[in-house]
Amino acid sequence: MDIFQNTRQPDWDWWGRLWPTPGETLRQLGLTSDCTVAEIACGNGYFALPAARIVEPNPVYALDIDESVLRELEHLAEQQAIENIVALHGDARELDAHLTERVDVVLLANTLHGVEDKTKLIQQAFDTLRDGGQLVVVNWHDHPRETTTVGGKPRGPPTELRMSPEETNTAVQDAVDVRSTTSIELPPYHYAIRFER
Repeated sequence: MDIFQNTRQPDWDWWGRLWPTPGETLRQLGLTSDCTVAEIACGNGYFALPAARIVEPNPVYALDIDESVLRELEHLAEQQAIENIVALHGDARELDAHLTERVDVVLLANTLHGVEDKTKLIQQAFDTLRDGGQLVVVNWHDHPRETTTVGGKPRGPPTELRMSPEETNTAVQDAVDVRSTTSIELPPYHYAIRFER
């Protein structure tokens, strides 16, 4: 079985229709200039690149299992003169083997729904946080896929893989000890939950 389900990289055009200003979305999620960040399943950098601009000169560790998207991310970072992206090739379930330091924020965007062993991934993510750090999970709302359209086409994971905010909250709180949670709506189709260590 695949490590992650439904991990086809969406194109930037329809990401841009959902989040036309990804930097502002990241600030809404709590990212500030004094953070160090790790993004799990970063893809080609739609969030990692603006995150790097927000936290510069602090590092953004961008982890993905697909080397081709990491090469694209590194190319885009070079084009944009962003020097604080640290691309990491590897399995997120072995995150502690890839990160050399604890971070303030771990971002898990549009990924948790497709992970077979959610508990292990959540535990790995939480273990890489500093005390007081935050795991930020962004997910598609559990609406039928045919209703979440971008550019006139259904987008996002299959309906049966989607997780409600309650399911996401339960998955994280069953896996780790959480100090506090904050829920954030990300219209039109997403939500985020911040879990503080």
